[in-house]
Amino acid sequence: MTLTVEDLKRFQQQHPDYRLELVDGAIIVMSPSGFESDEIAAAIIAQLWAWVHPRRLGRVTASSAGFKLPNAGEDVRAPDAAFVKAERLKRTTEDYANLVPDLIFEVRSKTDDLDTLRAKIRQFLDLGTTVGALVDYRTQTIEVFRHQTDPVTLHNGDRFIVPDLLPGWEMEVSSIWAPEFD
Repeated sequence: MTLTVEDLKRFQQQHPDYRLELVDGAIIVMSPSGFESDEIAAAIIAQLWAWVHPRRLGRVTASSAGFKLPNAGEDVRAPDAAFVKAERLKRTTEDYANLVPDLIFEVRSKTDDLDTLRAKIRQFLDLGTTVGALVDYRTQTIEVFRHQTDPVTLHNGDRFIVPDLLPGWEMEVSSIWAPEFD
């Protein structure tokens, strides 16, 4: 049985505590990511928000924001962090956004498969996302993806920049890892 966006909405209303995605007509229940990966996502969102919001450049969302993708299955996906340019979404919506974000981040959690995360990023890129980033706390790297190019891997000491989307914004790779308080 192939499920639809309306089925996803009904299921979400019945189970509001679950984080869900609709992929190829199936509802995927996302488990809690774990503390460290969510702390990293929060660090990324905080840095994005601090740059984007005062400059009114667009919208920054976390993992609960759903994007209804413009593919045949009308998938609804939710990256761990996302940015949408202001001119592409001038007014917010309480429903799923009917577009792909310009920039997405997927943060590896303890149960994530890297190939599955890479496939999710590539799906967004194929549908129009400009940049996708796979953040791996285990290796302390960020793989940066752009459409039809090989990914670039950033390490501590490198800076994540996207001048075509956010001119002047820089995120030091080492600034997003969970701190240790020894």
